[in-house]
Amino acid sequence: MPDPLGDISFTWPFYAAAAIGYLIGSIPFGLVLTKMAGLGDVRKIGSGNIGATNVLRTGNKGLALATLLLDGGKGAIVVILANSFLTQDYAVLAGGGAFLGHLFPVWLKFKGGKGVATFIGVMLAISWPAGLGVALTWLLTALIFRISSLSALVAAALAPVYIYILQTLSPLGDTYYGDTQRIEFAALMAVLIFIRHRENISRLLKGEEPRIGKKKS
Repeated sequence: MPDPLGDISFTWPFYAAAAIGYLIGSIPFGLVLTKMAGLGDVRKIGSGNIGATNVLRTGNKGLALATLLLDGGKGAIVVILANSFLTQDYAVLAGGGAFLGHLFPVWLKFKGGKGVATFIGVMLAISWPAGLGVALTWLLTALIFRISSLSALVAAALAPVYIYILQTLSPLGDTYYGDTQRIEFAALMAVLIFIRHRENISRLLKGEEPRIGKKKS
């Protein structure tokens, strides 16, 4: 007869990794920083989003940069810790938890951001060459078109492609740069980013999407 306690002891670290990742990912740094700076509730300006792009609409570039780094950092740190002390499976769970936490934070009644910075942070931690490719893709697209949502969509769509290319071409094999699990994980996050940007996609098709830094009432 199987030992039920043995089953629990095997599965609880997986639940713990996902739960801890989720709780850390749920920290709404954009909202916290703008309130601490006396700028009010960032959800009541611009797009109503809690991410760095909307924080930038307050006119405070330093605060927007801090939001970007913290939102990305919370995704990266949970992956790095889980990968250091446990295994890649736990790291993927923790990263996925952090990403979902940013999208659906328990502290804000599950109404969170669009996950781009956290996505990039997670990508950098699970496969830094692919993550670097994602970050550079976002930056280059933003410099050319000056539209944050378009940059996010292009970068997200290419994320699993970058891991696949690295996995295929790397002389070191797939254990370091990427594997099927990480490709699927990146693809899943990309799908969620597209879903969260459905209104932006509609505005992009109509040519009505605001550009980076533009204040929106």
